Amino acid sequence: MKQFYVSFLFIFGWIILSNELNAQGIVKGKVTDESGNPLVGVTIYERGTTNGTVSRWDGTYSLNVSRMDATLVFSYTGYATLEVPAEGRSELNVQMREGLVLEGVVIVGSRALNRSVTNSLVPIDVLDVRQLTISQGQLDVNQILHYAAPSFNANRQTGADGSDHVDPATLRGLGPDQTLVLINGKRRHQSSLVNIYGTRGRGNTGTDLNAIPAAAIERIEILRDGASAQYGSDAIAGVINIVLKENVNEFTGNVNVGAHIAKDNPDRSVFDGENLQVNGNYGFRIGEGGFANFTVDYWSRGHTNRYHPSLYRRKFGDARGTNFSTYFNAAVPLSKEISLYAFGGSNFRHTNAYAWSRHPGTERNVDAIYPNGFDPIIATNITDRSLSVGVRGILHHWNTDLNHTTGVNRFHYYGRGTLNASLEERSPTAFNDGGFQLRQNTTNLTFSRFFREWLEGTNLAFGAEHRLENYQIFAGEEASWRTYGPVYFITPEGDSIPRPGGAQGFPGFSPQNEVDESRTNIAAFVDGEFAFSSAFTLGAAARFEHYSDFGNTLNGKLAARYVLTGGLALRGSISTGFRAPSLAQLYFNSIYTDFVSGVPIDKLLAKNNSPITRALGIEPLKEETSLNLGAGLTYSRQGLTLSADFYRIQIKDRIVLTADFSSEDDQIGPILRSLNVGSARFFANAINTTTTGLDLVAAYSGMLGEAYRFTLTLAGNWNRMNIDQVNTSPKLIGKEDSYLSRREKLFILASAPPMKGNLTFDLDGRQLGVNIRANYFGQIELEDFLGTPDIYRPRVTLDASIAYRLSPRVRWTVGGVNVLNAYPSYQDQETESGGLYDAVQMGFNGAFFFSRLNFRF
Repeated sequence: MKQFYVSFLFIFGWIILSNELNAQGIVKGKVTDESGNPLVGVTIYERGTTNGTVSRWDGTYSLNVSRMDATLVFSYTGYATLEVPAEGRSELNVQMREGLVLEGVVIVGSRALNRSVTNSLVPIDVLDVRQLTISQGQLDVNQILHYAAPSFNANRQTGADGSDHVDPATLRGLGPDQTLVLINGKRRHQSSLVNIYGTRGRGNTGTDLNAIPAAAIERIEILRDGASAQYGSDAIAGVINIVLKENVNEFTGNVNVGAHIAKDNPDRSVFDGENLQVNGNYGFRIGEGGFANFTVDYWSRGHTNRYHPSLYRRKFGDARGTNFSTYFNAAVPLSKEISLYAFGGSNFRHTNAYAWSRHPGTERNVDAIYPNGFDPIIATNITDRSLSVGVRGILHHWNTDLNHTTGVNRFHYYGRGTLNASLEERSPTAFNDGGFQLRQNTTNLTFSRFFREWLEGTNLAFGAEHRLENYQIFAGEEASWRTYGPVYFITPEGDSIPRPGGAQGFPGFSPQNEVDESRTNIAAFVDGEFAFSSAFTLGAAARFEHYSDFGNTLNGKLAARYVLTGGLALRGSISTGFRAPSLAQLYFNSIYTDFVSGVPIDKLLAKNNSPITRALGIEPLKEETSLNLGAGLTYSRQGLTLSADFYRIQIKDRIVLTADFSSEDDQIGPILRSLNVGSARFFANAINTTTTGLDLVAAYSGMLGEAYRFTLTLAGNWNRMNIDQVNTSPKLIGKEDSYLSRREKLFILASAPPMKGNLTFDLDGRQLGVNIRANYFGQIELEDFLGTPDIYRPRVTLDASIAYRLSPRVRWTVGGVNVLNAYPSYQDQETESGGLYDAVQMGFNGAFFFSRLNFRF
C-alpha cells in the first residue's frame, strides 16, 4: 500500500507537469488602502496556479506569473478581496477597500467592520491555513493549531475511551470547554463526548475541530482574551473563529501521504500509522457578486503501536480511522444592500482504538474464544452535521444580520474483537454499545453601525440570541451491558471470582443510563468601540444571559489601545466571564472499566443529581465564573511585527471530574457494592484556579534578492496555573484525597507545559520553498498509579520541509515532523495510559514523514 501511495504521487505529478508551461514573467506593484497607506502582509496569488507571495512592509510585491494575461487575487483580513487581470502589464498597483456586506468579513473580538488585526484592542492570531497546509506536515486542524499557536494544545490520546477518537484541545491551559469556537462568526456546537479519564481535560466537553476539513478553511482567528461579555458562555479562555473559503472559478486540491517510523512495533518493521488524505475545493459565482464554494475531504489514518515487554498493554498507540467531510460556503445577493448566505457541512468518522489487554487465564477472558488473550477494540461511528442560514444587509444605515444555526454531534460506540465474560463460550465478539448525542439550535439578530462623525469614529453594536440544547444517551444491545449469571471463574488456586458482565473494553450503556434532557438560553448584548483620537481607542461590552436550568448571569468587558509612537502601541483589557455546566456534565452517567496498575476495576460515573452525590453532600452544578486581566505591547515597522501580552485568569467553581470514592466508603459503599462496581466519581464545582502567563509573537519578513521571500517567526507561551482552593462539603471532611487527589490535581495543572514555543524559518521562491521549525515543550510533572512522580523533561523537536513547483499549477512538498525522532522521557508501566509515557503535548509516536501534492487550476 505504501508503494501505491508513493507511485500515485509521482505519476500524478508528472502527468500534470507534462501539460504545463514554465513561468513567463514577473508582475510588480504596490498595495495600499483607501487613504494611500501601504498594506503589509497582503496575500497575492495568480488564480488557477500555486504562484503566490505577500506584500512587503512598504506595500510592494513581486510575483512570478505563468502568463502576462493572468488574473491576480489580492486578499487581506478586513478588506474586500480583489481579482485584477494583469492584461500584459508588468506593474500593477492596487487599492483595497474595507470589507463589504456580502462578503461578511469577520474579525473575532470586534464587531467593527473597519477593525483589522494590526490595530485590535486585544491579542488576535490570524493563521493562513492555505499556507500552513502547503508547507507543514500536520493534516488536521487540531494539530495545525497545536504547532502554529503555542498557547493552543491538542493531545492525541490512547487507552482513554472516547478521547482516543476526538482529541481534547485547550487554550492557555484551561479546559477544552472554556474556549468558544465560531465558524464565520457564528457559534459552533460542541462534541457530545465528555472526557472521562486517561486524558487532559477530563470532566470537560469540547468542540471537535477535526470535523472541519482544513481544505475548506481560508484562515483561523484566535482571540487570546476572555470574551464572554461579547459572545457568551464558554469564552473564558478565548475564542477560535474559523473563516471558510470564498474562492471562485478555481479548483484547489491536495494529495497527502505520510507515516511514522515504527519504533518498538512488533507487527511492523519500518513504518506504521500510515496517513492518506485527498481533498478538493471549488467555487463558482452566483449572480452579481454572489458565490458558492464546496469542499470534499477524505482522510485515513492507521494504528501506531509503541509496545514494550514490560507493559500491561500489548497495543499502545494512535487509533485507526477514516474521516470523510463535505463543506460549503455561499452567499447570494438579494438586492444591492441585502444578501442571503449559508454555510455548513457534514463529517463522518469511523475509528477503532485498542483498549487495555485482557490476558489468558483471567476472569475477563474466555480461553475457549481467545486462548492467547485479546486486545478489545473500541470502535466508533461519529456523525457531525451543521447548517447556518442567514440574511445580512443594511437596514436604516445599520449593518443587520439575522441568523439561525443548527448542529448535531452523534457518538455511537461498538465493541469489536471482544466478549461478555459472563456469557462464557456463548458470548458474541461484537457489540452495539449505544452512545450519546448533542443537538444545538441558535438564533441571533445583530445590529452594528460605524459613526464616523462621533469622536474620531465610533462603532456601536447590539443584539439578542436564543439557544436550545438537547443531550441524549441511548442504550446499546443487552449483551453489551448486562451481567448474566452469576458465573464464576476458578483460579489455579481454586478461588472463585465472579465473571464481569458487559462488553470488555467498553461496557455498553444500559436503559438505566438513558437520558433525554434539554434547556434554553436567552441573551442580549451591547458593545461599542470609541476612538477618542487617532492614538486612543476604548471598547466596552456587556451581556445578559438567562438559562432555564440555573438562572441569570451578567458580564462586562473593557478594552483599550493607545499608540505611543509610530508602530508602538499599548493595549489592555479587563472582563468578567462565565461558563454554564454542559448538559453532558449534568447528566452523563456510565459504568466503565479503568485499569489501576494493570488491574481492571469497574467504575461508576454518577450523574450530578444522583443519590450518590446527594449522600456525599455534593451541591448541584452551577456556572463557572472568571475575572480576566490582560495587558500587552505591540510594535510594527518595516517588516517587523512584535506583540507581548500578559494575562491573568481567575476562575471560581471550575467543574472537574473528582477522584475515586471506593466501594469501602462508609456513606456510598453499599450502593456501589450493589452495582458490582469498585468505585465512583462525579462532576463537581471542585476548584478555584488562577492562571498567569505571557504570549510572545515576533515576526520579520523580507526579501533575499528578487527571487526569495523569507519570514522568521518566534512564538512562545509561558503559562502557570495554581489551584487556589478545593471546594468541599462538611460530609467530605477526611475524604479530601478521594474528592481530588494530588494525582488528579497534576492532571489539571498539566493541561499546558509551563513553556511552549517555536522558531520558524520560511523561505519561498519562484521554484523552491523551505520551511524549518524548532519546537520547545517545557517540563511536565504527573503522578503514576503508585504515587511516584513521572517527570517529563523538556524536549526540542525539529520539523522540516522542502517544496518544489513542478509547474505553475502543481507544487510538491516533502518533509517531516519531529525528524530527529524525539520521544518523551521514559517512565515505567504504571502510567495513566499504560505505556512508557503519557499522552503529553509533544506526542508519543516519534518521527512522521510526509509527501504532498498541492494543485490549483
